[in-house]
Amino acid sequence: MSARVILAGNVIADLVIEVPALPERGGDVIGTRTEVTAGGGFNTLVAAGRLGARTVFAGLHGTGPYGDLVRAALAAEGVPTLLPARTDGDTGFTVALVDAGGERTFVTSFGVDAEMTGADVRAIAAEVRAPDLVQLSGYGLVMPVNGPLLSAFASELPPGVTLCLDPAPLVADIPAAVLKPVLARTDWLSANAREARLMSGHDDPATAASVLRERLAPGAGVLVRADRDGCWLAPPDGTAPVHVPGFPVTAVDSNGAGDAHVGAFLALLGEGVQPVAAARTANAAAAFAVTRRGPATAPTRAELIAFARAAGAGDVAALLEG
Repeated sequence: MSARVILAGNVIADLVIEVPALPERGGDVIGTRTEVTAGGGFNTLVAAGRLGARTVFAGLHGTGPYGDLVRAALAAEGVPTLLPARTDGDTGFTVALVDAGGERTFVTSFGVDAEMTGADVRAIAAEVRAPDLVQLSGYGLVMPVNGPLLSAFASELPPGVTLCLDPAPLVADIPAAVLKPVLARTDWLSANAREARLMSGHDDPATAASVLRERLAPGAGVLVRADRDGCWLAPPDGTAPVHVPGFPVTAVDSNGAGDAHVGAFLALLGEGVQPVAAARTANAAAAFAVTRRGPATAPTRAELIAFARAAGAGDVAALLEG
């Protein structure tokens, strides 16, 4: 059986507002562009699916305008939903403020996606099988209801299933009792530099990657994403972290870049690509994504091949064509 990328997390609505700069406390600023799209883990599923991976959304979705938006977006990308729509409320949303430098700042309001049940988790667990790759986000773990349920789900995943954890910006708020079992089962931890610093106490990404690997089980690996600098990878074999160079581009919107990186990395792991090569290709996917406006801007395989060739990365193009 071929590997699938299964998101056991949230797909919510993104209200994206472009602003010249963030307002001061108590201030205001006029937005220059507004868009409402599907976001959250949707971006990870899109990135994996556009590179050819089979994808599944194993999260909650509500009944209302945001739930309808999420289901339509998933259907447009060919992503099936595992759980039925909840009829007791709508899907949540995030307000994403994108400044002139392309950086984003979030405020999130959850809906029924924060109200998982034991029956939901059992339905998801019954679907997962080797050699699937399961994506889990810190957004799910920080929720009072979902966190303990997803932690137990992660710790009981069968052998042969790869678990990837993206700790997300709220990682410092995840209870230790929830996070510890997940880390013990995690095969790949993929964090941005800020999240890695919060988890490790180290500013240097290579040091942070090495320290974080020690918090995982033997044979697990760590990626610390560092925007245009690429990423640092602490390999599963315990050797020293390596720097995987990035692809400098002019960023117009960094919303969803980390998700594009994670989705591309998982898609390539599912094809049997070695971690360093998968990380380099994920760097290219993330770089491509930030050159477009919108959250779900990950490239198709053909687009990424063309981008890699234009950037002089023949190795990435050859891997994708191979």
